[in-house]
Amino acid sequence: MTSALRIAVIVKLEPDFSEGNVSYNSDGTLNRAETKSILGPHSALASSAAFFAKVKYGADITIATMGPPIADSALRQAQLISDADSLHLYSDRIFSGADTLATAEVLKFGIKKMEGQGEIDIVFSGHRASDGETGQTGPQTAWKLGYTFLGNVVSYDINVEKRSVSARRLISLQGTPDIVEEVEASLPVFIAVDPSYKSIFSTISQRLASARYQNEGERRAQVYKNYLKVFNAQELGVDPGMVGLPGSPTIVYKVEKIPKAGASRRATVVDGSDPDQLRTVAGKMLEIAKGGNSQQS
Repeated sequence: MTSALRIAVIVKLEPDFSEGNVSYNSDGTLNRAETKSILGPHSALASSAAFFAKVKYGADITIATMGPPIADSALRQAQLISDADSLHLYSDRIFSGADTLATAEVLKFGIKKMEGQGEIDIVFSGHRASDGETGQTGPQTAWKLGYTFLGNVVSYDINVEKRSVSARRLISLQGTPDIVEEVEASLPVFIAVDPSYKSIFSTISQRLASARYQNEGERRAQVYKNYLKVFNAQELGVDPGMVGLPGSPTIVYKVEKIPKAGASRRATVVDGSDPDQLRTVAGKMLEIAKGGNSQQS
């Protein structure tokens, strides 16, 4: 479906912390060759938010990421979620070691490269990356693009004719968390999706369209390289002094592993059919309830 609405999503290949094997180089940068990586969970939510725009408004979606060649696996996973129409990988050795500001510089040029086929109306990103937790790349990219930034968005609607977006976002007000604020902004905008975001398809036609696009996304993801374009620094037109380590004001002084705490609890298996064991457990519970000292079990 051809649509006047064009969407971009910036995603990130992140360490799979569930594997428990994250390796770093001596300069504090991540050793991706020795670390299993996946599409970041917040990036997956951003892809889901873009999919909502495809289902409801017939939007055209481009997924983009900066990283080494293996980062194309994150693009494939994001295409599976969003049924993206095209994939962009920004990959060059001079991009390595980039902090959030240098990453935003590359992403800015990447999104401008997309605009060769028409203006990008909305850029989606996750709330943060699990390997950085700073939440800075999205706002910095929006600033570099000159887009209105809307953070912590939990739901949104688009008025294609008026070229505006209405969004609901979570904020803290005078110390009270999770206040829902409704805002409206003219396109183009940059939306950082809140971790609690969930797409809701409220009509039968939307649910049918969702199923159709999900099937299409699965087919596309199987041959994702047919939709993939790779750009190096020269093709993007970036200034080498503004990207990678030269363009990163952040200095990683030292990376240390958090020591694993020793076990401080003991578990006891109780046979529920044994009255004596049940009486022992009940006695310990009564002792704790009365404020007595008892080892946790």
